Amino acid sequence: QTILCFLRSFEYSQKNAVLVPVAALGVGGMLVYWMRSRHKIKTIEMGDGWWGSGERLLKGREDESIRPFKIETSDKEIEDLHRRLDQARYTPHVEGAAFHYGFNSSYLKKVVSYWRNQFDWRKQVEVLNKYPHFHTTIEGIDIHFIHVKPPYVLHGQAVQPLLMVHGWPGSFYEFYKIIPLLTEPAKHGLNEGDVVFEVICPSIPGYGFSEAPHQQGFDSIATARIFHKLMNRLGFKEYYLQGGDWGSRITTNMAQMLPKSVKGLHLNLVFMGKQGLGRLISIMLGAYVPWLVGLSREDARLIYPFMQKNVYYVLRESGYLHIQATKPDTAGCGLNDSPVGLAAYILEKFSAWTDKSSLDKDDGGLESKYSLDELLTNVMIYWVTSSIVSSMRYYKENFSKDPNLNAYNRFGVHVPTGIAAFPQEAVHTPRIWAKDVYKNIITYSYMPRGGHFAAFEEPKLLAQDIMQFVRKVEQL
Repeated sequence: QTILCFLRSFEYSQKNAVLVPVAALGVGGMLVYWMRSRHKIKTIEMGDGWWGSGERLLKGREDESIRPFKIETSDKEIEDLHRRLDQARYTPHVEGAAFHYGFNSSYLKKVVSYWRNQFDWRKQVEVLNKYPHFHTTIEGIDIHFIHVKPPYVLHGQAVQPLLMVHGWPGSFYEFYKIIPLLTEPAKHGLNEGDVVFEVICPSIPGYGFSEAPHQQGFDSIATARIFHKLMNRLGFKEYYLQGGDWGSRITTNMAQMLPKSVKGLHLNLVFMGKQGLGRLISIMLGAYVPWLVGLSREDARLIYPFMQKNVYYVLRESGYLHIQATKPDTAGCGLNDSPVGLAAYILEKFSAWTDKSSLDKDDGGLESKYSLDELLTNVMIYWVTSSIVSSMRYYKENFSKDPNLNAYNRFGVHVPTGIAAFPQEAVHTPRIWAKDVYKNIITYSYMPRGGHFAAFEEPKLLAQDIMQFVRKVEQL
């Protein structure tokens, strides 16, 4: 019996000799898988969509041709505009109001007088047509874009494709000043020609000359997918992205969706990231010991006093957002019918978002950075296309799904990122806060001046920062 017990114990130990390493191997494998899955980059699913009228056609492929497009006008269009301008009614402003109540009606009369008697829309159409325009159909709607290539390229020089995306109430026209600086940098004294771009500027669907979606639900994710399809259709496998306002959200989603296609992402606005107890503590301590919570002196100057700059200011300036995120079609009716109402609504944003001190000026400081021709050209893009309502709907489509605009932050952005922080931007996001979402910040620049419409206001400063960023990425 002793021998039998010995044999059984030997047999048991033999089984253990096999089971232990197998178990260890299994546990080790699971640990390796867990470690690798932790470091695997999560991406937004690209999916597909249909935004055309009616149901998607099952038979036949979508027309993928790229068609030249030209902006045109007519006597009838201009006569209708002039008739409406002549019939405008104004409400006298209260004494000393400046821009504190919105667009000052005395200055509005001056703007409308210029629009009616001096502004030359035909001439501005020629200006708009100086760059090549195109249309192509993606997911059932016509997408408008301009595509500008460098007029000459030095031997051996790499041309970097750059997609630039506007926001509201801007348009592709915002980039007209910066395009020559990016496509012909040496000519404008920006560099020795080591970085040069070909620039693609699409109109967000529902804005300007891009067709408005006919279906509900068109948000920044759908826009990101369509713009990836656009770049692919143009033959690009890798490209740089740049954006502010909605363009920041769209290009961020593009980087989260197809990071392998995005060589780099450059932003001049970063939406606030996660909130919570940690951020609250950071804000409270940052007012007294900014260095302790990773804030620079410049960060502290731009975000404090916090309530005044980040709460009261945002509440005062975001009334339009609440309207557009809830009932855009109601508010849009008047704007689509009245060019004067449309101009006041749009240009008030160019005043407030360019310089925060513009509230105290009778003319809203509008002509300090822009000419009336430039401002009215942007307004006309909305007017002649009747696109103000569909542009406003973009807020409802995005905020109804994601009220805090941070649902996709959990995916993170792992592509090389450059951030240009302009001092007059509505809100400032310090680098340490931006790192919550943007995991690979290559450059972070405190710009010396400028506000929300960076490419329109300070094209040279923005171009220099984009080039500095791309130069560093190319050296990685």
